[in-house]
Amino acid sequence: MLWFFLFFLVSGFCSVLYEVVWLRLAMAQFGVTSALVSIVLSVFMAGLGLGSWVGGRLMRRYENAAALSALQIYAVTEFLIGTSALLAPQELLWGRAVLEWIGLSSSGAFYFASGLCVAMALIPWCACMGATIPVGMLAIRRSFKAEAARSFSYLYFSNVSGAVGGALLPPLLIEIFGFHGTLSVGMVLNFLLSICALVLSTRMFEAPAATDPVTPIPDATAPSASADVRALLLLFLTGLTSMGMEVVWIRQFTPYLGTMVYSFALILAVYLASTFLGSCLYRERMRRNQFEGRLTWALLGLFAVLSVVMADPHFILAAQVRVLLGIGPFSGVVGFLTPLLVDRSSGGDPDRAGTAYAVNVLGCILGPLLAGFLLLPYLTEHWVQAVFALPWLAMAAYPAWSSTQMEQASFGKKALSYALLAEALVLVPLARDYQETFPPSSWVLRDDTATVIAYGEGREKRLIVNGAGMLGLTQVTKMMAHLPLAFLDHPPQSALVICFGTGTSYRSLLSWGISVTASELVPSVPKMFSYFHPDALQLQSSPRSNIVIDDGRRFLERSSAHYDVITVDPPPPVQAAGSSLLYTKEFYSIIQRRLAPGGILQQWLPQGDPEVRASVTRALTESFPYVRVFAYSPQWGYHFLASDNPIPQRPPSELVQRMPPSAVRDIQEWLPNLDAEHIFLAVLLGERSPAEMIAASPHTPAMQDDRPVNEYFLIRSVEHGQIRLLPTVLSHP
Repeated sequence: MLWFFLFFLVSGFCSVLYEVVWLRLAMAQFGVTSALVSIVLSVFMAGLGLGSWVGGRLMRRYENAAALSALQIYAVTEFLIGTSALLAPQELLWGRAVLEWIGLSSSGAFYFASGLCVAMALIPWCACMGATIPVGMLAIRRSFKAEAARSFSYLYFSNVSGAVGGALLPPLLIEIFGFHGTLSVGMVLNFLLSICALVLSTRMFEAPAATDPVTPIPDATAPSASADVRALLLLFLTGLTSMGMEVVWIRQFTPYLGTMVYSFALILAVYLASTFLGSCLYRERMRRNQFEGRLTWALLGLFAVLSVVMADPHFILAAQVRVLLGIGPFSGVVGFLTPLLVDRSSGGDPDRAGTAYAVNVLGCILGPLLAGFLLLPYLTEHWVQAVFALPWLAMAAYPAWSSTQMEQASFGKKALSYALLAEALVLVPLARDYQETFPPSSWVLRDDTATVIAYGEGREKRLIVNGAGMLGLTQVTKMMAHLPLAFLDHPPQSALVICFGTGTSYRSLLSWGISVTASELVPSVPKMFSYFHPDALQLQSSPRSNIVIDDGRRFLERSSAHYDVITVDPPPPVQAAGSSLLYTKEFYSIIQRRLAPGGILQQWLPQGDPEVRASVTRALTESFPYVRVFAYSPQWGYHFLASDNPIPQRPPSELVQRMPPSAVRDIQEWLPNLDAEHIFLAVLLGERSPAEMIAASPHTPAMQDDRPVNEYFLIRSVEHGQIRLLPTVLSHP
């Protein structure tokens, strides 16, 4: 049995590794949008569920006629999963090429076509992953009859233990090897599993299926049809609520954790580690024939709303403590109940286990969709959490509805369970959301992508997107527009700004009297434009104004327009997850195709460490023959100008002469005591050579889709002695 534990430990690690990397590769090909993320995750879970269901059916139908033993079938399955490391990325590339050839302009049609491409690329491999559990159950059933009845929980708990490592280790592997190199690590591990399973199959005796008397589970020897239906419904609900809550957890804890990949890895690791501990507890209790009690359901109802309390900003807690206490207890109870319900529903039968697990996965597919698209756009995070807690609060009030047999509860346990239920019902209205720490005059908007908050007065107005602060009303964002336009060799006609923010760069571009397009990922962000600028509605109604809700990179790929200036202002901080896709050579090659002859790219880079600055500079210099760099100030960051034509040396007076009067008024708006020449002079004096930027870290490679240097930095932070991944308390402006 130890071999099976090791097999599914490594297999669980590889599955999460593939999920993390495939999601990022799909984002690079089809766009960094919440809809695309939901599509990829749903496809991944759908493949697991399909593989579990079909694998169980096939094991039942062909277990006597199969030419291969169960272990040999498992070896073939792992080999196929390993080949996905080579084929799935190429299939995603082919899918993107097909969409470019078709030339879809409608977002709805693009998402539908993208979903088909992702499904065709990933579902076959995910189905192989899902099929490993029924195949493994059949192998255990034939070789270890005494373990057969609870073989699902054994494989589940070993699989989840490996998945914990899959959440924690891939960020380190990506930093060292890149995404494709990390996939190669998974491929090698899958091939090793295949070889070991083949070798083991020659030494392990598998009795014919017909002679296998499956040891029944003592408390569920003959579950009634209604009890079986209730067990499946409970499995569906555990998947629905746990994965739906995971979406809510990300929004709840991002203000404390930040938007880095390590923050999301922490949430996933706590979820999986707690699930693992819960499954361990189940294995131990069932070994003693101890059943779940009334308190189990009462605790689940209470734990379902615990994250509401842990996300309350009035409590001064370390971010890690918030996550551990807010996520861990609920995930642990779910980890206890999920294998319990599958074991009792299946009794060791791979077919029944495959069906039960597929029902659980179906809930996992629908949970994020329900949370992201139907609940979070209209309700605060803690009320969405309350909605997901409702089934378990109801179960705490009436636990006899459970399809399982429970231990008899004493009067004391009944009283305690009702007390826990009452406590859960009290916590929801008493807890406070992050947004409630802002003044009543603040604007709060929600959509399927983010919760957006605008607050403050005058020049102190600020924009918060999912807890992350954007640049406020600062001269930096004005210069993102005026600097490249003033350096053009010809009168500008059009410009594009990627990432709308407060709309300052967009407004400054419009002051030149040209056509301006903005691409913004979060639908609610442009709706805040009028909060920051009193003339916003007038500007938006101009025929020269066009705001597009789309991933900027995907918009450029789909667009046929050309722009004299493209200004890119990725969301801060520089380490933000997904932001590297707006700094890479692949992105710059797209921009080159959309720049008009003589056009200029303005790339803003927040400070970052020397490796990040060198990597971005190298990517630009390897993509454009002419690059200039201006350090705005030591605290802020850098303006990069890049073009296929020489960028001339112009004194401040000449730059101002090239500006229309409305643009001069705009650049002086917030600095009335300085003339436009002095404003430009302050920027020009900060010029750095690209060679100087690269020399700070000469061995760092150019930023590429496969090597996101800015996002994955843990190892080099440790080497530099500057590690600080997560804030310890809420940092409120």
